[in-house]
Amino acid sequence: MRSFLLSISMVLFASLSAAQNFSNMSESERTEFGAEVRAYLLQNPEVIMEAVAVLEQRQAEQAAVSDQHLVAQYAEDLFNDGFSRVMGNPDGTLLMVEFSDYKCGYCKRAHAEVQDLIAANPDIRLVLKEYPILGQESILAARAAISVLINDGGDVYDAFNDALMLENGPLNEISLPLIAQSAGADSAKMMETINSDLVTQIIRTNRTLGQQMDVSGTPTFVVGNQMLRGYVPLAQMQLIVDDVRNSSN
Repeated sequence: MRSFLLSISMVLFASLSAAQNFSNMSESERTEFGAEVRAYLLQNPEVIMEAVAVLEQRQAEQAAVSDQHLVAQYAEDLFNDGFSRVMGNPDGTLLMVEFSDYKCGYCKRAHAEVQDLIAANPDIRLVLKEYPILGQESILAARAAISVLINDGGDVYDAFNDALMLENGPLNEISLPLIAQSAGADSAKMMETINSDLVTQIIRTNRTLGQQMDVSGTPTFVVGNQMLRGYVPLAQMQLIVDDVRNSSN
């Protein structure tokens, strides 16, 4: 509601500014002009909604351009950090990144769909960034996942990642070793590594990158040079992938 009122104020300001001699008007002329503008808007309220729609479209376009600059600026950290799990085709030309949190409901919802997207598009190279922002369980689960990746490799990490995304219970020192063991990981070694300096540094690096990229929620995706902030249904994600692919050809 607040942003809507702000938009209306901007519409009124623009309307007033359109009068070339507004600054030279007398007080009575300004009052009369303001009354005419008010009367017109009351009689034609759809104009306000049209102006708000135009304003929102312009803001979306400006945000997209800003995101493209961010992707270009931090491309190396996004796509080639040297420690994040790369899924799909390691040599794929369609580059994607996902910032994800194991306690995020929308990340869980997107998980299977992202796997379907990768399966349907063999040119996708997906970099998965552990980005725990939803509390201590998120942090502990991310630490566990990074530990499994370090100790057991990508295939076991993938199985653990799947299991964590399917888990709806608590993620703590009791449950995580059990989930890791069921995924084929060395749970004892995971717990030895979970608080290591290396794991801490990886999470810190991901957080720093996320802050630089204005990632305030999960999931957040980078597809080519576009950023998608929030859950995107599979069909829409496929359209975006197709658009990015076509624009690069």
